[in-house]
Amino acid sequence: MEIEIATIGGYEEVGRQMTAVRAGDDIVVFDMGLNLSKVLIHDDVRTEQMHSLDLIDMGAIPDDRVMSDLQGDVKAIVPTHGHLDHIGAISKLAHRYDAPIVAAPFTIELVKDEIQDENKFNTENDLVTMEAGETMPIGDSGELDLEFVNVTHSIIDAINPVLHTPEGAVVYGLDKRMDHTPVIGDPIDMDRFREIGREGEGVLCYIEDCTNANKKGRTPSESVARDRLKDVMYSLEDYDGGIVATTFSSHIARVKSLVEFARDIGRKPILLGRSMEKYSGAASRMDGVDFPDVEMYGRRQGIERTFQRIMNEGKGNFLPVVTGHQGEPRAMLTRMGRAETPYELDEGDKVIFSATVIPEPTNEGQRYQSENLLGMQGARIYDDVHVSGHLSREGHYQMLQALQPQNVIPAHQNMKGFSGYVELAGNQGYKLGRDLHVTTNGNVIQLVEE
Repeated sequence: MEIEIATIGGYEEVGRQMTAVRAGDDIVVFDMGLNLSKVLIHDDVRTEQMHSLDLIDMGAIPDDRVMSDLQGDVKAIVPTHGHLDHIGAISKLAHRYDAPIVAAPFTIELVKDEIQDENKFNTENDLVTMEAGETMPIGDSGELDLEFVNVTHSIIDAINPVLHTPEGAVVYGLDKRMDHTPVIGDPIDMDRFREIGREGEGVLCYIEDCTNANKKGRTPSESVARDRLKDVMYSLEDYDGGIVATTFSSHIARVKSLVEFARDIGRKPILLGRSMEKYSGAASRMDGVDFPDVEMYGRRQGIERTFQRIMNEGKGNFLPVVTGHQGEPRAMLTRMGRAETPYELDEGDKVIFSATVIPEPTNEGQRYQSENLLGMQGARIYDDVHVSGHLSREGHYQMLQALQPQNVIPAHQNMKGFSGYVELAGNQGYKLGRDLHVTTNGNVIQLVEE
């Protein structure tokens, strides 16, 4: 069976992920993501009102025109998890394909939200829920199966999809860390990865997230981040001024920890910001996590009233958990730094960044500016109370040993970011141009000819 891989987006940057695998006459698309940094540099951009071609031209979503070079029909669109760099273009591109969107339950909930918010296109693709550990047949040949393997990441319900073909498995390895003690959900299923590497024809191709491939050692568990956050929060138990926290809105495990520790130190947690309400609300609806009696406000009017209530009743009684960990210009924390909200920061107030800066120049610049603005208001910063959601070098070695793939394609980075992965794959016997394929957006790699 002829096998081709189209590397459509996410092979020159961190963001706008999209990859297509053609096996015979059937095509499976993995991810349709947004490059948020391309949007944030424009103050007035509202993606839900924009045409896909304009977003393609500005580099915000994948240029999927290379799909016309693939001789086959798309049978499934499979987002790996609910981060916008993996689902943010579905509402712009999925309607072009007569194929269902197949994803884990929490991801489907978030895809529904994206489709509902869209103003330009009408996305009517069927939404199919599949759990980690399950398999379904794909296409018309009767020879392809799609499997979801449970992985751990900085969002719940993350999976690595595997397309089983007669020529071997194609494992799409974005995004994960090797977490054996997660705060929510099951550990990464390394046993299943090892089985896939040794059954049938083995692994024909492994497409891997290289975000942290230049970092030595291993990425710690989320339980480590929880302990660090607990240490910081408990150290502030006797502080009677303002404490504000920010983290990735999609990081439900981290939000859960913030809520619990706020209550432990006698403060009422309140979740503020559109994306904070969106992700935590979706998790509550599907019983992914319980947020008992936690107030959430996503609309500006509700947020302003809540800030005013906090000021009236005393900042020492509350922990607002707000958006803005990357310094996004319109996010709550950035507006607080610019003194544009009723919440007044005083000298000595604490701001906890339970998030790291996404390694991209726009984010780094905006975060630097945000921290400076907060500091000018008198705030004291607790930085990087966080662990990454991505594998470091030792995790990559473990995955290669588990899967023993015939071919490897680095993804989710630029050329500089690929360098660490090229080195470590080389140490495992892979060679550039032979079985290690460093590529760019818009390319097609033929792995098996008819």
